Amino acid sequence: MDILSLVTLTINGKKVQVEQGTTILNAAKLLEINIPTLCHMNLHDGSEHNPGSCRVCMVEVEGRRNLAPSCNTPVSEGMVVKTNSIKAITARRNVVELLLSDHPQDCLLCEKSTNCELQSLAADMGIREIKYKGEMSTFPKDVSSASIVRNLDKCILCRKCVTVCNEVQTVSVLSAVNRGFDTVISPAFGMPMVDTNCTFCGQCVSVCPTGALTEVNNTSKVWNALNDDSKFVIVQTAPAVRAALGEEFGNECGTPVTGKMVAALRSLGFDRVLDTDFAADLTIMEEATELMDRIQNGGRLPMLTSCCPGWINFFEREFTDLLDVPSSCKSPQQMFGAIAKSYYAKKMNIDPKNMIVVSVMPCLAKKYEAAREEMGNDVDIVISTRELAKMVKEAGIHFNSLHDEEFDSFLGESTGAGVIFGVTGGVMEAALRTAYEWITNETLDDVEFSMLRGMDGIREATIQIKDMQVKAAIASGLGNARKLLEKIRSGEADYQIIEIMACPGGCIDGGGQPYLHGHYEKLEKRANALYQEDRNKPLRKSHQNPAIIQLYDEFLDKPNSEIAHKLLHTHYTCRECD
Repeated sequence: MDILSLVTLTINGKKVQVEQGTTILNAAKLLEINIPTLCHMNLHDGSEHNPGSCRVCMVEVEGRRNLAPSCNTPVSEGMVVKTNSIKAITARRNVVELLLSDHPQDCLLCEKSTNCELQSLAADMGIREIKYKGEMSTFPKDVSSASIVRNLDKCILCRKCVTVCNEVQTVSVLSAVNRGFDTVISPAFGMPMVDTNCTFCGQCVSVCPTGALTEVNNTSKVWNALNDDSKFVIVQTAPAVRAALGEEFGNECGTPVTGKMVAALRSLGFDRVLDTDFAADLTIMEEATELMDRIQNGGRLPMLTSCCPGWINFFEREFTDLLDVPSSCKSPQQMFGAIAKSYYAKKMNIDPKNMIVVSVMPCLAKKYEAAREEMGNDVDIVISTRELAKMVKEAGIHFNSLHDEEFDSFLGESTGAGVIFGVTGGVMEAALRTAYEWITNETLDDVEFSMLRGMDGIREATIQIKDMQVKAAIASGLGNARKLLEKIRSGEADYQIIEIMACPGGCIDGGGQPYLHGHYEKLEKRANALYQEDRNKPLRKSHQNPAIIQLYDEFLDKPNSEIAHKLLHTHYTCRECD
């Protein structure tokens, strides 16, 4: 660091030296001085968004008549700042009290209770009464989608959802509408979410500090199913869930809790506890076959992976000229449902009409995906990681005291390739493990494609498979996906395969995962939990899964067979033409 770029200032009587351009907020963090804020936002790429709209982070700067918002006020040489003066504390209390005066007082019933930043801030400030009385904003709830609920009565206009929707995901569904007391964060013309270009990725829900944006709560549907003796209720769990669920029970981030998760689900009363990782292995069988066919027979390239419903929603609305580019494979969730209600139901001698398939997913778009007409109701109910945690707590199960248990057999068996689906780059790595051996007829000893790993939003690699070079690209986050799709559209792209995940970091950062509150460094810990589980598996290539081999021998015949195509593949629709 150039010493000429350093600035020395004093905060609460303590000197600190920081780089020129640093905000007061970040300078204070170096001294471990906490300045509260509701609108400041850390982004996945390490940058920050400081709109200064909430005015909670006001501080006193010597020589200035007015208080300054610490989140977007740069430091200067010799600056003297007080964050704990009566003037600053009073101003912050007034701002929070004004926010509370126009906020519903139903904290005990709110979906974000104990996870609400406004609630925590009011508690930290010792606010026990609302001084300001007056008109309160009232808006109808938007419950139009299967994934997200919007309750504008609880919106504090922090604009975090606007930032993540517009700048990170580049979907641009949400913006500030109207002025003054009538200002709301809304789609254009107040449209319901289901009628917009929303992908239902849930990243807006992840960053909302209050209960203005929450997932559609399906826990009551699951409880009703579990208590219906006429139904055979099975549950599948996505790979990313096991890497984050423990956080809801006080475990350190990155603690894998697969065995305890299985035990908890069995304690809740599910008839079978099964693993979406099985269907991830099945996805690889179909997707790797499709990729090889496209490469060897002059098919449409690059092929894009199709496991993520958020990104599928994105391209169906914004890149309708590229509908033939993604793989036609359904996602693992939907493949699981299709096999469960056909082959598995027959194997168990159960009428599919009496089988209920529940999915535990890190992703809110999975709720929307299960409701898509072309999916045929193969998955009946989808709950998030957070919703599962609520059910476990509601049932009085002491999660951390549970003994590890194994998934039930058949649709519970999986390989290491299936578990890494939960992290960005994992689907491609899993596919290449199988494609390599199929193309070369040789054993792949080193199955870890380290060049495909990492948290960068866009990554490129060339993989040598015998005399063939496979050019690959990976994008996580829809803003990065847009950049790659624009390259395909313009003809610049020279790839054979592209993996896209709607959420930055992949499913480990899904909209239904435990809230990170801007601590995106935790994503690597979640990713490492999945990589470690992969290493601990005796089998690490999808085509080695004995249950998968049995499924093809007894039912599907071979990858991309007529029945496999009927059950495991789908088509895409021009949603902008709806």
